[in-house]
Amino acid sequence: MTMMHEVKDCSLILEGGTFRTVFTAGVLDALMEEQIKMPYIAAISAGAINAVSYMSNQPERTMRVLTTYRNDPRYMGARNFLKEKSLFGLDFAYNIVPNQLDLFDWDAYYNYPGEVEFGLTNAYTGKVEYKSAHSMTKTCDILQATCAIPILFPEIKIDNVPYYDGGLSDSIPIKRAIEKGYNKHLLILTREPGYIKSASKTNQWATKLFQKRYPRLAAAMRHRADMYNETMQYIAQKETDQEAFIFKPDRPIKSFESKVDQMKANYAVGYEQAQKQMPELKMFLGIG
Repeated sequence: MTMMHEVKDCSLILEGGTFRTVFTAGVLDALMEEQIKMPYIAAISAGAINAVSYMSNQPERTMRVLTTYRNDPRYMGARNFLKEKSLFGLDFAYNIVPNQLDLFDWDAYYNYPGEVEFGLTNAYTGKVEYKSAHSMTKTCDILQATCAIPILFPEIKIDNVPYYDGGLSDSIPIKRAIEKGYNKHLLILTREPGYIKSASKTNQWATKLFQKRYPRLAAAMRHRADMYNETMQYIAQKETDQEAFIFKPDRPIKSFESKVDQMKANYAVGYEQAQKQMPELKMFLGIG
């Protein structure tokens, strides 16, 4: 029987990336196998989807849900725009799946011993806000908000404030972990080594669309690529200083991968990488 390891002084940072995060699911399943519990987690966008399965201690759940429903039009399809103004079926993905079809362990989730925060972008201010994952409702309001990609999702209101994808204002929340007092960081990233972000045509179009209604959100979107690249440089320095342990895929992964076999292969890359580096990781975490 594997002994539970409660880490004391290291954060866990989870990047988003839609279906790129099947890689993240593989890494986290390896951590769950070793019963490694992190004291603080900061997650963004689809990284938060992975965080909830880690908190509920349900290995393989994220992978199972994503591969089972990726090509189900109730989960993701143009018809959802008619009812919910969303490419993703919000009620189906965030209520019916966890509460009826693939049961989520809410008790284990709410009892997770560490502090967990999900980053959301306030549409009025264009700035990131961190919400306690433990305050999330059973229809996953905070999870919906951090995953709300402009155009593909509607704005998600919490306490009458409209929110969008947390990655628009803080793609990789390492500085939040430092604010919380952590000096060592385990990061699970979803872009390959050497990746440099540039402004996509979709992002440019969305920026123009939001300019009048939410000008500060539009400004955040305009500067997103620069912010991302600067954060990656900051993280690289932390790794050089031996203050960061990083998992990332060794090759590009598609954000909207639709082939289930490829999704499973991307998951395996994360799982096998974590298994291979587990002794080194345990030394970094001080639990070796």
